[in-house]
Amino acid sequence: MNIGIIAHNSKRILIEDFCIAYKTMLSRHDIYATGTTGRRIEAAANLHVHKFLPGSIGGDKQFMEMIERNAMDMVILFYNPNMVDPQDPDIAGIIRVCDLNSIPVATNIATAEMLILGLDRGDLDWRMSLNSESGYMI
Repeated sequence: MNIGIIAHNSKRILIEDFCIAYKTMLSRHDIYATGTTGRRIEAAANLHVHKFLPGSIGGDKQFMEMIERNAMDMVILFYNPNMVDPQDPDIAGIIRVCDLNSIPVATNIATAEMLILGLDRGDLDWRMSLNSESGYMI
């Protein structure tokens, strides 16, 4: 499955720790991330990450395009709701396209852990059948 990961600057250590903790589960899937987050995940957890541009220069739009094509199966998006920075990715836009395409999205550590554990149990296998029915194979 394709897992998308984005983290604001203030949440990068948290996403690194998350990826280290769930490295075994994540290694069985394709990980996509905006540029800086992807590089940090690769360095911290030694996982292969397909990297988009940095979020501030279009990576968030590349990320959303993949979601709009229904090519992302799950999104982990750690952000700080108390900090608004124009350099940060378009959080509301990413959540909106996930909702429009029925793609599970976690915006905090609690929901991220529930999604990753559910993924490991097979709770998201419905995404594979959905994608095969639509003719889009991931």
